[in-house]
Amino acid sequence: MTIKETLTTLPQYVLPHHTLSQLMSKLTHCENKLWKNLFIKQIIRHYGVDMSEALEPNIDAYASFNEFFTRQLKPEFRPIANEPGAIVSPADGFVSQAGQIKDDDIFQAKGKSFTATQLLGGNAERADPFKDGSFTTIYLSPRDYHRLHMPLTGTLKEMIHIPGRLFSVNAATTNSVPGLFARNERVAAIFDTEAGPMALVLVGAIFVSSVETVWHGVVTPPTIEKVRTWHYETDAPQLNIGEEMGRFNMGSTIIVLFGKDKADWQADFTADSPVKLGQLIGKTLS
Repeated sequence: MTIKETLTTLPQYVLPHHTLSQLMSKLTHCENKLWKNLFIKQIIRHYGVDMSEALEPNIDAYASFNEFFTRQLKPEFRPIANEPGAIVSPADGFVSQAGQIKDDDIFQAKGKSFTATQLLGGNAERADPFKDGSFTTIYLSPRDYHRLHMPLTGTLKEMIHIPGRLFSVNAATTNSVPGLFARNERVAAIFDTEAGPMALVLVGAIFVSSVETVWHGVVTPPTIEKVRTWHYETDAPQLNIGEEMGRFNMGSTIIVLFGKDKADWQADFTADSPVKLGQLIGKTLS
């Protein structure tokens, strides 16, 4: 851990994460035109947001900053790879990590890891299909598109809301906080796919005011103390590859898990690589 990473990370241990996120939620949903336009312009300028890709490029059309932040894109800017067996990126962002799960262990950063069991709410039976499987962690920065899409066609079987902290998920914190993604509040969705079980884990972070899915709506808030679980045994939602499955109201991280010998990442799909929604990132092996 560098001195800069230490100074960035240590104060986060004592910050009131959820209180700050609630405050940010109020600010990002404020519909005062002067305030929300100023906020939007600052983010566009600071992060270099390309509004030519937005379905609605006029910032006056957004009722709040959050509407802008979760804006739709013109479909032609994010074509979905369609070759046989394609696994596509679920989001815009950059690859934090991609590789193999070692038994139950998922690599986070140098000297740090967490387990699939921890990530999926402490349920070993739920995590068992992903032992020795494949994973990727994709970070969405404030400049990115913040809707999340299906890497592969699947039928929803289970959703789990797991309580936790809300540490930042930027590179400095990822390098510094042990088990970061299994400590933060998160929503996991387990799908049946042609490649077997696939888990999509939407990890919250500081100032992330909420996480929502297309089949449920807003999952968090509320802040919870115990794991909540939903099972979809009848009338289970089926979502096609590239179809929207959820969104972050403010930015964060999505983790994708596949089982053993079920997915093979592309050779150039490696840590620190930028990715775009719909880009080919791997192929199914069964």
